[in-house]
Amino acid sequence: MEIVQEEARQYCGFRVAGEEYAIPVMEVQEVIKPQMVTPIPLAQEEIRGLINLRGQIVTCLSLRKLFNQDDNLDRPYMNIIVKGQDGLFSLVVDEVTDIIDIDKQSIENAPDTINPGLRKYVDSIYKRDQGVVILLNPKKLMELDDIEEVK
Repeated sequence: MEIVQEEARQYCGFRVAGEEYAIPVMEVQEVIKPQMVTPIPLAQEEIRGLINLRGQIVTCLSLRKLFNQDDNLDRPYMNIIVKGQDGLFSLVVDEVTDIIDIDKQSIENAPDTINPGLRKYVDSIYKRDQGVVILLNPKKLMELDDIEEVK
């Protein structure tokens, strides 16, 4: 007798401007508290600056700015460290929520009603009792050359 297991994927959940998002756990290196940020002159407004993470320089990407929301540097936030093609990136989010186990049957394509500026970063959505979680593609988030095209 063959046992068939449901294929579940784990996602790191977080909030930005009251909305819930998630990225695959396998893309996350670590989650850290706010660090001292060194601004980069003339950088795109989505780039908050650089942090020193145990000797490695990490680019901080503000998801609030990327999603066209107000970004207040005095507001509490967290950093989700992910590895991109060009090194480490910190996705600056309002709050990290939890690890979400998602089975394939619960994932749906993103509806056409999603903001066109956000659509390129969205892989799919996950419906659950507490609401909808937008599943993002971290590789698309870190394509900095394409950020200006969205606006």
